[in-house]
Amino acid sequence: MTPQAKLVFVMSLLLGTTLTISSNHWIMAWAGLEINTLAILPLISKSHHPRAIEAATKYFLTQAAASALVLFSSMTNAWHTGQWDITQLTHPMSCLILTSAIAIKLGLAPFHFWFPEVLQGSPLTTGLLLSTIMKLPPISLLFMTSSSLNQTLLTCMAVISTALGGWMGLNQTQIRKILAFSSISHLGWMAIIISYSPKLALLSFYLYVLMTTAVFLTLNSINTLKLSTLMTTWTKTPTLSAMLMLTLLSLAGLPPLTGFLPKWLIIQELTKQDMALTATAISLLSLLSLFFYMRLAYCATITLPPHTTNHMKQWHVNSPTNTTIAILTTMSTMLLPISPMLSTML
Repeated sequence: MTPQAKLVFVMSLLLGTTLTISSNHWIMAWAGLEINTLAILPLISKSHHPRAIEAATKYFLTQAAASALVLFSSMTNAWHTGQWDITQLTHPMSCLILTSAIAIKLGLAPFHFWFPEVLQGSPLTTGLLLSTIMKLPPISLLFMTSSSLNQTLLTCMAVISTALGGWMGLNQTQIRKILAFSSISHLGWMAIIISYSPKLALLSFYLYVLMTTAVFLTLNSINTLKLSTLMTTWTKTPTLSAMLMLTLLSLAGLPPLTGFLPKWLIIQELTKQDMALTATAISLLSLLSLFFYMRLAYCATITLPPHTTNHMKQWHVNSPTNTTIAILTTMSTMLLPISPMLSTML
């Protein structure tokens, strides 16, 4: 792919995202979602490998179906109320359809099956876009319609997502699939709180984007896609491997790292809403995902390849550590002390 083509696609992604998050009219938001979908497809399939073509096809079909449901939901609401404003979604059937449509767009369970397959067929840089920027327009639509959404359906999908995201990631050896199930699990935490505290859900999303970006950039830098190759990285790039371990433990939500902050605040808010049982359930379910984060961290830092020699055990730093990765890792691990300030803002 030529640099000019790549620039056009990336600019289209930014245009589609900006259009959706800044619009008040349903048609404009839908147009932004469509621009996003069409712009990411060439980036998924640029390797022309059959797996990449399959991933692009699956992505197109699911996103087209979800966009059609978004349009159908907004038209049903406009038919009954005469309102095309995003914040004026009041018809119950429209709310139900929109909740399902955004769940498909995000990859919330039980509409999650497309996401691990698409991420596995995409390059790491495209996988980063799919896990971060492509989630922003649906999350912003959830934010704008949070008071109108079907809370029971959203809570059920959130708990199922947290469970499946942890459970299905246990048996994976492909790192991109593990990160896809990690994303599904984190989306469950965001979905469960967005009806009660939309700002907290956005904060959780921003911190998730920060930590996931650090993980993807580190994996891209050490050129690792499988657990078996991750085991050999410590002997080559110990600094990046140590940074990857810290970011993964932060994604797992272990204190005193940054990833603990959104989970702490979400559990606190759910308890205030008399949902202590739900908060306990998702906390226990997140232990499933903690296992595969710990396994990734173990493979990245402790395991040495078999039959190593003393020469291999020496620390080889082939290239200086990327400044962007260093900054992102620092932020992914050390933002917990600002939690009192964030609590007052929420």
